[in-house]
Amino acid sequence: MKTLIEKIKNNQNLSQEAEDYLYSISKEKTFSKGDILIHQGQQVNKTYFVTEGCLRSYCIDKNGKEHTLQFAIKNWWISDFIAIYNNELATLTVACLKESKVIEFNAKKLDTMLNLFPEFEIFQRHQLERHVVNLHKRILNQLQLTASERYNLFLEQYPEIEQFTRNYHMASYLGITQESLSRIRVEKSKK
Repeated sequence: MKTLIEKIKNNQNLSQEAEDYLYSISKEKTFSKGDILIHQGQQVNKTYFVTEGCLRSYCIDKNGKEHTLQFAIKNWWISDFIAIYNNELATLTVACLKESKVIEFNAKKLDTMLNLFPEFEIFQRHQLERHVVNLHKRILNQLQLTASERYNLFLEQYPEIEQFTRNYHMASYLGITQESLSRIRVEKSKK
């Protein structure tokens, strides 16, 4: 929790009352590799702030194929936000790719905090803006960059991720086949 409090305080002041409330609505948890935090099809009322490790959100389409939406590493939030904010069942599964430490929040209580403590709203707005910018960049990259360029950019963003993620996780995130990913890696190793 200390990591999140420090991150907030780096951006703006946080009253002791707001800090105490944040502690009261959160739980620090450690999950093992392979643990599922959210299952596709369930009700969702939790959101997670990652302090260590790596989590992945993905969906499985009607043909059984996985599509990775997000990797969440240190200082990233992860959940099925569509399910939370539209009051729908989860369309995503959130799983740990390695042992991970997170701060778990009840999404409604976190929203209540935005009304009670406007200084926290500023922090959350900046986090949302960062999230939207990254999603827009990802969409533009999918439209404008070659698969090889997307892979290189992915490695810049997540330099250590290859140690604990499977090829099909990366391939699905990049929008390519595992065979294409292998070809790109071979070409890269020749350079």
